[in-house]
Amino acid sequence: MFEFLDIPTPVGLSLGQALYIVVIAVAAFVLERIVTRYLRRFGRRAHLAPSVCNNLVLTFRLLILIGAAVLVIRVGGLPTEWFVAFSALGGAAIGLASTQTIGNFVAGLYLLAARPFKVGDYVRLGAVEGIVQEITINYTKVLTIGNNVVSVANLQILQRDITNCLYEDEGEKSVYCCTFEMGFDHTVSTEKMAQIFSEVFERHRHKMPRPPSFMLLRSGGFERVYMVYLYVEHPEDIFILRPIIAEEVFKRRDQERSNFKP
Repeated sequence: MFEFLDIPTPVGLSLGQALYIVVIAVAAFVLERIVTRYLRRFGRRAHLAPSVCNNLVLTFRLLILIGAAVLVIRVGGLPTEWFVAFSALGGAAIGLASTQTIGNFVAGLYLLAARPFKVGDYVRLGAVEGIVQEITINYTKVLTIGNNVVSVANLQILQRDITNCLYEDEGEKSVYCCTFEMGFDHTVSTEKMAQIFSEVFERHRHKMPRPPSFMLLRSGGFERVYMVYLYVEHPEDIFILRPIIAEEVFKRRDQERSNFKP
């Protein structure tokens, strides 16, 4: 009345199968040691954060373990179809439950390989701007000018414009170029604004490896917008110089406006 599937059942292991399993285990152990050593050396050369290096090591350990388990199952006589079926069910469950996590993980691996920025760089990730504090498999942590650490999902980073303010990198010396906009009404002439910028820049010239500069970005019916360029060797100097220079320029502009008589 009922038909049952004839599913082969694994029997006792032969001597040859046992030897194959031992060889697989030893090979997996040796491969894990070699890969771990290589990844740790790579992490030191690439100046990766310890947490990032540990995540990479853990990932490849899991891959090696899964590969060794597949080979052991195959040699041990368990039908491969069983493993495929269980893997498909498990993969579907994990995929439905953690699509975002897997996406962040893959994006993190891409960022580590492509290296559009590194820890210590001053970057602009969409609306988030600041110094990169840590790059993990899932998140990138950025210290903003407000002294807040913002964790940005790696998947979101790939969907945004990435701006690395590293201007020059010659050996151990790096120069970062930070740009920001300043808008003013038309009360003060362009010639006077150019003089104000030059005087303020000259007072802070000794604090930077290159003299700061500016340019008129656009001019409309209500305001003129200038782009300011600051050059620093240490990204944290941007947090200090940018508000000081902006405040001095605005104060000088306000003084000129108070002297203006219609």
